[in-house]
Amino acid sequence: MNLWFTEYQNENLIIGCRLSKTLHYEKTPFQEIMVVDTVQFGRMLLLDDVIQTTVADEFVYHEMITHVGLNTLPEPRRVLIIGGGDGGSVREVLRHRSVEKVTLVEIDRGVIEAAKKYLPEISCGLEDPRAEIVIDDGIRHVKENKNTYDMIIVDSTDPVGPAEGLFGADFYRDVYGALTESGLFVAQSESPFFNRDLISRIIGNVRSIFPVVRLFLANVPTYPGGLWTFTMGSKKHDPLEVDTGKIAPLGTKYYSPGLHRACFVLPPFVKELLK
Repeated sequence: MNLWFTEYQNENLIIGCRLSKTLHYEKTPFQEIMVVDTVQFGRMLLLDDVIQTTVADEFVYHEMITHVGLNTLPEPRRVLIIGGGDGGSVREVLRHRSVEKVTLVEIDRGVIEAAKKYLPEISCGLEDPRAEIVIDDGIRHVKENKNTYDMIIVDSTDPVGPAEGLFGADFYRDVYGALTESGLFVAQSESPFFNRDLISRIIGNVRSIFPVVRLFLANVPTYPGGLWTFTMGSKKHDPLEVDTGKIAPLGTKYYSPGLHRACFVLPPFVKELLK
């Protein structure tokens, strides 16, 4: 079988995967949703023809967007996830016993339903009694919920369409207001190879609002360039001051106490983006 999916990352770059089967397609009011089986990465979720997650490498992204921040906080109890309808971030947050409630705010119910049906190993946490699912606009949600969350995770798609507003200074100010007095947020902030201007803008915006700002890295094979950035804005706690010897085992496959510090060691070309 010679059926291929191609993601047009930009006018100069195409990412391609051989497919074995197309399992699901729908067009919602927000985007096109597809679930496919690939030869190389197994089952894959696509939104508007852009790779979102695969069963082969999703653990890297979901572990890093959650555990770095959660282990920076002493006792996180209430966590908000904006986006992330596949449920992977919910699953990882629920590994932490101190978490009493995780609220997932997803604008597109179709993503959640597709994940529940076709990606059970990723979406399994959505059925947990500590998980609350809210179908709403995440931008509106943070505006309306002040001083509520210990950690906010912005598990968004690329900065186009429904997710575009999740990368602006106004949104980060509302995130600050929705956090408790010692809270922090972590957002995926794209590729240091292909989104350099965006990353610099994000860092500048977050620095204008949060006293502690850190950029860290992970390797996600199915994302453009493989190397991916995450941005943390914290009101009080610095991830570099964490006693990693006290980090409890979580059964993770990528994140570890040693990596907690190592992921903040930036190559010079990435460090330039922080200036």
